[in-house]
Amino acid sequence: MQWFSVAQIVGYVSFLLGAVAFLQRSDQRMKLWLVGQSATYAIHFLLLGNPAAAAISVVSGTRSYVATRSKSLLVAAAFIVLSFGVGFAFAGRGPGWLPVAASIAATVAMFTMSGVPLRLVMLGATSLWLANDVLSRSIGGTALESMIAATNLWTIIRMVREPQAMPSGLAAEAD
Repeated sequence: MQWFSVAQIVGYVSFLLGAVAFLQRSDQRMKLWLVGQSATYAIHFLLLGNPAAAAISVVSGTRSYVATRSKSLLVAAAFIVLSFGVGFAFAGRGPGWLPVAASIAATVAMFTMSGVPLRLVMLGATSLWLANDVLSRSIGGTALESMIAATNLWTIIRMVREPQAMPSGLAAEAD
């Protein structure tokens, strides 16, 4: 494994974008940062030769953006069907389904949840991505998902401890 191959460097950029995303207390800002993180993740996995993870990253980035504009359950269902389609087209058996399952869980969360519950489900999705990355021998991906898990957990703790310190826009988003 090369620590500074082009694939791994793109993974490190994705790592930084993901960390910034989960530092956001605003659901909208978190989702927008995830668009960039997903785009770089797709490139990272293409370069590593993992087409299932690359394809589902494109679906995830698109979903994150659409989730900033819509809470439609019909749109969420379309992304779930799309994720299954990507799985059947690219995942094969076993571990290839880990990012697909992560995408489906995150889709449900992004379209139906906000605040702490959203981030808890995203933490579960992150765990699935982490397992995928370890199995794929992705240095950048493993670092990314570990950092996202830690950053997301820290933000959850802050949100639970300091609910009055939430940005005023976040309270309106939760309604």
